[in-house]
Amino acid sequence: MIDIIVAGGGPAGLATAIHAALAGMDVVVVEPRAAPVDKACGEGLMPGGVAALRAMGVQVGGHPLQGIDYIDAATRARASFRHSPGRGVRRTELHAALTARAAGLGIPIVTGKITQARQDEHGVEAAGLRARWLVAADGLHSPLRAWLGLGLPDRRPHRYGLRRHYHVAPWSDYVEVHWSQGGEAYVTPVGDDLVGVAILTSQRRGYDEHLAAFPALLDRLAGPAATPVRGAGPRCASACAPAWQAASCSSATPPDTPTPSPARACALPPCRRAPSCAAWPPAAPRTTSGRGGACRARTACSPEPC
Repeated sequence: MIDIIVAGGGPAGLATAIHAALAGMDVVVVEPRAAPVDKACGEGLMPGGVAALRAMGVQVGGHPLQGIDYIDAATRARASFRHSPGRGVRRTELHAALTARAAGLGIPIVTGKITQARQDEHGVEAAGLRARWLVAADGLHSPLRAWLGLGLPDRRPHRYGLRRHYHVAPWSDYVEVHWSQGGEAYVTPVGDDLVGVAILTSQRRGYDEHLAAFPALLDRLAGPAATPVRGAGPRCASACAPAWQAASCSSATPPDTPTPSPARACALPPCRRAPSCAAWPPAAPRTTSGRGGACRARTACSPEPC
């Protein structure tokens, strides 16, 4: 019997697997798609995320981020990172780097998709494997979360995310958050000649129509588009622990970042010999509780609450 099965081989799942392997645990990742996978993503790493990647031995390129600028037609507010920079990096590059690190540690990545499991007092079985723990890192629309009954009804209005990259040199080392009546645009430099622009809104319209609500931003994005437009509870039950990267926040500020995932992964090794979920480390909820509150505060300020 191995220690951990990780359902999902995205950044959250791979970070979990890497931390487990570094702690001396036997871990297998089960993922249906070949890496790297491109998704709508803010592509900004906060300083804590950069430090977490460094601790895992993962190196990424991208562009340094000094903080976040909040901008509307009349006002600008700047928040600089105090101690170290963040990093803007393509999701595909991050995913590839994490995959390479996992391979270097000898972590098996099995092709498959886990939608349910069978568990008893000794462990859990899924995808033909038996382990002490199953970590659900299978994304925002997690089938395992639904199967485990961990999902809660979401009474907030739905928000929609769209992202596209542009061939243009970054004009700032800060993530820019532009506000309008219909939503927000998040500009993240991810290379010397590449910026990503993600839009979050509660209104279902095309990307270009949303972008037109930010005329100052449009003037800077005169160059050709570099990529097509992409669109986008209880902490555990028995022997199954969640590691959903973006399941509790409907704001992209900070932009989608793997910071919480490595933090949760760090909490897994002490549970290696835990007989039940009751032994889940008390620190685990703290890895994301503050972030969720901050997200709620930011989205409450949005013209389109969520």
